[in-house]
Amino acid sequence: MMKMTGKAFAKKLFGEKYERLPRTLFMDVIVFWGLYIAGFQVQIASFVRVLMISAFTAGVMWQALSSKDNAAELQHMLMLPHRCRELVFSYVAALGVYAILTKTGLLFAVLLSISAWKPIEIMGMVICMIHAVLMAAAVYDLRKYWYAGGLWIAGIVTAILLLGSRTWFCLLLLVNSLFAILILWKADGYAFYRWESKKHPPGIPLCQGLPQRKRASLLRYFFRYLSCHKNYLLNTAVMWCVALVLPYFFREMAGLSVIPVGFAILSLNTPICILLSCDPDLEQAVRFLPGQIGCFCIPYCLFIFLCNIAADVIFLLSWQIQNGSVTVQMILGAVFFALQSAVLSVLLEWFYPIRGWKIESDLWHHPRKYVVPVVMLLLAGAVSSCPVLLPVLLALLAVEATVLLSSRR
Repeated sequence: MMKMTGKAFAKKLFGEKYERLPRTLFMDVIVFWGLYIAGFQVQIASFVRVLMISAFTAGVMWQALSSKDNAAELQHMLMLPHRCRELVFSYVAALGVYAILTKTGLLFAVLLSISAWKPIEIMGMVICMIHAVLMAAAVYDLRKYWYAGGLWIAGIVTAILLLGSRTWFCLLLLVNSLFAILILWKADGYAFYRWESKKHPPGIPLCQGLPQRKRASLLRYFFRYLSCHKNYLLNTAVMWCVALVLPYFFREMAGLSVIPVGFAILSLNTPICILLSCDPDLEQAVRFLPGQIGCFCIPYCLFIFLCNIAADVIFLLSWQIQNGSVTVQMILGAVFFALQSAVLSVLLEWFYPIRGWKIESDLWHHPRKYVVPVVMLLLAGAVSSCPVLLPVLLALLAVEATVLLSSRR
């Protein structure tokens, strides 16, 4: 029973014939070999590697458990006769293998190629991955008791920071993994089923109301959509925290030349840029109605701009507090980078939406997410080396806005 259930989940994640798995492993080998023969080496402390591997694996596992696409598959399994423990462990095992092999494997290949490792450290990293999977599943099961899960996570992070460099630290992770297994042993399969909230804003009825109240309806929809997806809000909060600490790391660098780089980094807010890709019903409804390239894209662009400019404002305020000397040119740069990244993100989502994804985590980690930040970094480099280019770029942005506005007619 457990083998059949695990195989069903694995086929959902890796394809009917597991065709996705060889491609992913081959890509990991290519990345490892390319970085290894380049001879680039970085000295990384043991506790930093443990924290990176654990946090990344747990984050991917949490996204997989929170995926509404997986909820439909799990619902079908729950409707059949099943044994709770076998269903829970097969479900967690399938998602854990997916998180480790398709996501963490790439990070592990990079770390393995750029730093020196001992065999016992490699075994320790494998234990870290398994521990992160089990603990993420256990905390997800205890999410009703969020304070207990928060204290548990805080305790493990503290232990990693203080004891992560000790050789016997893996024993502590094994003990904690056993504790997580005990929690999962008593878990019910329905605890992992994501119930649809009644507050979730349906895409199709809203889009059908576009002719009456286009912009207001869509802006309301976007903010309601963001409020109903707590993980999206968490990612936005993380970007705000990054905006707070970036001026501290940029303190020793030249003031104006590094500011555009900060704006480019803060444009990496993936969840708000994939609303069409993650909701096929909304995309179908929007594309079905006439004139939606203007009626949908302009409010969507405004929504992303507001999210971007909020992070940029926090960045500038933090810069003023820590370093001072925020100028009008910096403010204009914030407006330009926030609006330009919003325009590019909307155009990319409209003309090149992500297809063929298995779960929502694939959307978050799709290579397309780096296209706009890379373009922004190139523009940041150009502005940093030649600040006179900023007015020219603002003029080009005005032309783009004019073309986009003309599409509404």
